[in-house]
Amino acid sequence: MKIANKKILITAGPTREPIDPVRYISNFSTGKMGIALAEACVARGASVTLVKGPTQSRVSAAGISVVDVVSAADMYAACTQYFAASDVIIFAAAVADYTPRHPATTKIKKQESEFTLELVKTKDIAYELGRVKKPGQVCVGFALETDNELANATSKLEKKNLDMIVLNSLKDEGAGFQHDTNKITIVDKKGNVVTFDLKAKSDVASDILDYIETQL
Repeated sequence: MKIANKKILITAGPTREPIDPVRYISNFSTGKMGIALAEACVARGASVTLVKGPTQSRVSAAGISVVDVVSAADMYAACTQYFAASDVIIFAAAVADYTPRHPATTKIKKQESEFTLELVKTKDIAYELGRVKKPGQVCVGFALETDNELANATSKLEKKNLDMIVLNSLKDEGAGFQHDTNKITIVDKKGNVVTFDLKAKSDVASDILDYIETQL
């Protein structure tokens, strides 16, 4: 079955967790992989909603419904809104795992030699939505790892009730954040493991969609 005419929900980019009005916690995600996936889906005739965190990367293809968000809480709320109506959900965003418990309402001034910031866990979007996944929906996760890559990715696949997970290793040159290329390994819920060569992210997106179509 093809992706054409399917409703696809994709997350992309980082989130920003405010410390005060001028500072935040974030990561190095550019959103390029998620955007490439969104554009590849539209090219195949799908209806795409892209929930995108704050990034300088732009969507060039027409026909993508872009929902701009900032924080992990914003992204969770947006995904919750569109999840039920989606046939395929691709969690490509790098969502912050923690957020400041009490963001300051005014700029924090430099005073003491040490400063402690209390953090609390954000909602794990893929986990929470995986709990309410309906039969026929396909959920795809991403895992960026630095060690025990395959074991960690497989654990996330099972814990979050995903159908497949796309693994990146920071040990692979040209893969992960801030690159126009990526090198991936796909693991599915049947235990299949497929590794791809380093490619442009647009080509990686095609490989991922080809694999998703085998899961529909």
